[in-house]
Amino acid sequence: MPSNTNASSGHKSGKKKGRRARLVVIVLVLAIVGGIGFGAYWSVSTVRASFPQTKGTIKLDGLAGPVDVKRDGNGIPQIYAESDADLFMAQGFVQAQDRFWEMDVRRHMTSGRLSEMFGKSQVKTDEFLRTLGWHRVAKKEYDSKLSPETKKYLQAYAKGVNAYLSGKDGKDISVEYAALGFENDYKPQEWTPVDSVAWLKAMAWDLRGNMQDEIDRSLMTSRLGPSQIKDLYPEYPFKRNKPVVREGAYNSVTGKYDPEAKATGTQSGTGGTGTGTSGTPGSGTGGTGTGGTGTGTGTGTGTGTGTSTGTGNGAAGTGLAGGTEAPNGLQSQLNGVSGALDEVPAILGPNGNGIGSNSWVVSGKHTITGKPLLANDPHLAPQLPSVWYQMGLHCRSVSDKCQYDVSGYTFSGMPGVVIGHNQDIAWGMTNLGADVTDLYLEKFTGDGYQYDDKVLPFTSREETIKVAGGKDKKITVRETNNGPLISDRDDELVKVGKKAGVDTAAPDRGDGYGVALRWTALTPGKSMDAVFELNKAKNFTEFRKAAASFEVPSQNLIYADTEGNIGYQAPGRIPKRGKGDGSLPAPGWDRAYRWTGYIPQDALPYEYNPKRGYIVTANQAVIDDRDKADYPYKLTSDWGYGARSQRIDDLIQSKIKNGGKISTEDMRLMQMDNSSEIAKLLVPKLLKIDVKDKYVREAQKLLEGWDYTQDADSAAAAYFNSVWRNILKLAIGNKLPKELRVKGQCLTVEPAGNTGPADEGKKVRECGERDADSAQPDGGDRYYEVIRKIIDDESNDWWKSPGTRTDDETKTRDQLFKRALEDARWDLTAKLGKDVDSWSWGRLHRLELKNQTLGTEGPGWLQWVLNRGPWNLGGGEAAVNATGWNAAGGYGVLWVPSMRMVVNLKDLDKSKWINLTGASGHAYNDHYTDQTEKWTKGELLPWAFSDKAVEGSTSDKLVLRP
Repeated sequence: MPSNTNASSGHKSGKKKGRRARLVVIVLVLAIVGGIGFGAYWSVSTVRASFPQTKGTIKLDGLAGPVDVKRDGNGIPQIYAESDADLFMAQGFVQAQDRFWEMDVRRHMTSGRLSEMFGKSQVKTDEFLRTLGWHRVAKKEYDSKLSPETKKYLQAYAKGVNAYLSGKDGKDISVEYAALGFENDYKPQEWTPVDSVAWLKAMAWDLRGNMQDEIDRSLMTSRLGPSQIKDLYPEYPFKRNKPVVREGAYNSVTGKYDPEAKATGTQSGTGGTGTGTSGTPGSGTGGTGTGGTGTGTGTGTGTGTGTSTGTGNGAAGTGLAGGTEAPNGLQSQLNGVSGALDEVPAILGPNGNGIGSNSWVVSGKHTITGKPLLANDPHLAPQLPSVWYQMGLHCRSVSDKCQYDVSGYTFSGMPGVVIGHNQDIAWGMTNLGADVTDLYLEKFTGDGYQYDDKVLPFTSREETIKVAGGKDKKITVRETNNGPLISDRDDELVKVGKKAGVDTAAPDRGDGYGVALRWTALTPGKSMDAVFELNKAKNFTEFRKAAASFEVPSQNLIYADTEGNIGYQAPGRIPKRGKGDGSLPAPGWDRAYRWTGYIPQDALPYEYNPKRGYIVTANQAVIDDRDKADYPYKLTSDWGYGARSQRIDDLIQSKIKNGGKISTEDMRLMQMDNSSEIAKLLVPKLLKIDVKDKYVREAQKLLEGWDYTQDADSAAAAYFNSVWRNILKLAIGNKLPKELRVKGQCLTVEPAGNTGPADEGKKVRECGERDADSAQPDGGDRYYEVIRKIIDDESNDWWKSPGTRTDDETKTRDQLFKRALEDARWDLTAKLGKDVDSWSWGRLHRLELKNQTLGTEGPGWLQWVLNRGPWNLGGGEAAVNATGWNAAGGYGVLWVPSMRMVVNLKDLDKSKWINLTGASGHAYNDHYTDQTEKWTKGELLPWAFSDKAVEGSTSDKLVLRP
């Protein structure tokens, strides 16, 4: 659950005194059981009753044979069984032992039933989630798409979870249920296979791509012109930051991507050294696309003077795709949708921002071992417990009856391993960032909506939301042929849609407008099949076959095997569009903007043993698509801009030049690289600014001789990041509409949509409306590129900022830089003190781990009992060690490398891994946060895989018997 929910009671602030008294009792109970009071035996034994049994024997009805659960000193389990069914049943049982509270909250979130646990404060969230219908789609997948084998595994997993729940009260499962019992009589229900499938929808939601950018571009039109918006969404810098795939081209004859073909157009250089080890294996994975090959681009007519043409992240013009005239009220509609997105529990990250990852693989040509090394660290929101659960799933003898010998990172509540390795291959994932969502403005007429010259009826259903401690609430969900009407979930949006004024190109208002969402994850698919196929793949051909089933979320899949091969595959169900390119909301009444099918899997880019001898994926562009002869499809217009990926590439190059070799330790050190790429660009210019104030000069001197690394104890990093934040605020942030600015930031500005002389001199007070963790400018590497493009244009309009009572206006770059240096000095003086020698980046940039339910906005004492931290961190936004923060909102850590791993394909037992927290979800268990301290230092734990290594690392052994 997100930080904007009050899960401790299910009610908003202003509780009755009786409720406060009960919360005090909860705190006292938790304090005693946690060992911080003088305690009673009953209380301690009660909390320990929910701790998992990790030794001895447990009888488990439904098993065909005995199963061993071996845990190492960090409580990480390795499961050994003689059949697939027993293996996955045991996985369900063990994950429920450690994490059932987390699993239960997740399934209530994915099914839109949080109100059943936490009361009326969650009704609005449930309404939105019911409208999206994740659980309904998951049920359709289970009923009609998944293979019989996958269904058997899901059933076995559910059986294991329910075996754990059998005969237990809530307090026997987790201490949170004891706390929840003071507020309502909620009882955990049995687990179902669909509960597991639905989790993939939550994962896909937070990795959905550019929907927020689509909204933001349209919202910007209220204050910025087309050319300004284009400035803020520059083209990807292919010449400087290399894409993932650098070899091969699309074959128009076969309709497939050929990694050995020669690009004919503008493909960027490959760089690097080394050669591949073998040819490309067979690639016949079968196509998934339908329809035509529509790659039309559309043109946009700007507002004000002049016009703007172009595609992608070019001019936003009217705020609708293709320059379609938009109705008045579109901005309010989209702002409301953006606000609704903020209400959805951000399990993986804040509203999709910053969701990235690093993964790279180096062939044996460049490694000390002579075999590949593969690294991965997904960047997600910090969670307590971690979103990941480490585990090994081993058949005692791999055969047709028992097919798995795999270890890695799993999701609690879902069988199989998501990222890791088996006995033959290893794989990692990063977010591909494909554009798989589109917003459509729909025009209503009566009980239907306009589509071309017809009025089509809504598809409607009624949903009943049960509310703990309150009355049930019924809602009606309406859908168009594009998808669910998400604007229905906001009363104000409904009013705006009814009253929207209409420009000439839009249909008559009729009964108003609404916003519908089209998203690939709302079409049933078979991604769960892909998990099991990946887990037992033996080579690159089988890996690619598994990738073809990994439809949502669309991920970069990186590969290595024990034979010495490396590879990459871009999978996913990625739409082909007719008119428009998905960068702006589209007019739903115009069939020209409909999706025309999906890119065939065989046409998606991949590499196998590239000549350079390594592959890097870090959310940069997958392929250089500037020349349609080389690649005809548009994957997205909103890539990450490649700061991290190119830094990793440079680090690899620096190690392998002149025949150098890379070790596991080198890979670990690369993961912890704290270098700031934007500092390298700006600091030389900041040091040339003539500063008169001695206190500001004192801070400026911190940058002299700084090596641009953002270590936790660095005063220079603290000061620079504050300067960067203030540069962005002055140059860009203060010019953005209130819908994008951070809540509480109020400015006196010209009215939006100023019409000319009659409005001259008229000012209004506008305050920001967006949550701090998703406001703009966020300071990510898109803004690196924005500033890079204007850095040498010293009189560019972006450098102009108005004066205040204490500051003169700025007209040039250096004037704005000087003001940012000054503002940063006083900002850090207020936060860290006057003495610059006492400053450190870590004191600003802190990680707090919060229990994602009762540890968010409950009473302070309750949070203190369940939460952990803070930790002072190094790293930063767009650094390889990506401890993300939002420059518009503050310096606190918003996303982190949620785990780190380095797989050694020469000797799998010499692989290394770490999790953000620990195996356990039980507060006060020894393994609640036992890995966190090592994680903050960049350390990795041994990762035993072979039977001998696992036996040697085993601390506790539990036998599950039929």
